[in-house]
Amino acid sequence: MTAANQKGGPASDQTAGPATPGERASDQGSAEAADQAPETQSPQDVIEQLRQDLAAKTAEAAQNYDRFLRERAESENAKKRFQREKAEGLRFANEMLIRDLIPVIDNLERAVEHAESGGNGQPLVEGVRLVLRAALEVLERHGVRRVEAGGQTFDPTRHEAIAQVHDTQREPNQVVEQFLPGYALHERLLRAAQVSVSAKPPVEKPGDDD
Repeated sequence: MTAANQKGGPASDQTAGPATPGERASDQGSAEAADQAPETQSPQDVIEQLRQDLAAKTAEAAQNYDRFLRERAESENAKKRFQREKAEGLRFANEMLIRDLIPVIDNLERAVEHAESGGNGQPLVEGVRLVLRAALEVLERHGVRRVEAGGQTFDPTRHEAIAQVHDTQREPNQVVEQFLPGYALHERLLRAAQVSVSAKPPVEKPGDDD
């Protein structure tokens, strides 16, 4: 037997030498991959996480619902306040007009008292004329104007014909007489002027006198 066979047997059975650089890099990468791999959660952990998520969403939903209720209450209060202010505004819409008319009534009462104390009635006429002028001025300050129709062509949008007069001296549809003046608030007609309107006399046919 040779010395090699006596000491260790075949050469292939001898202990391997140190690892190469490539082998060391591969082993190091495998270790890092093992460290970074996520741990598998147990069913209990998953259930607990779901419970926490559900509790958070439930709390968020409760906050949103509470915010909705508060905003709805504020909206209802604002709506009621608006309706109350609107009703109050309509109730006192004529306040300024009434305030301006009170002195007119005072003057009219003075004129009546003066007439009742005696005299020939002329002071009463003058007093009433002054009161009428003051009343018209009050109406003008509040946007009310008179609609006069005397001597004008009949306008159905501003005049109301309550009589027809056969007149050969005037053209048809002319205002002959104004019985009551009209009134308008800004551009809106409150009352049309009541007038009589001219018309051609009917044509007499031969034999109508028989």
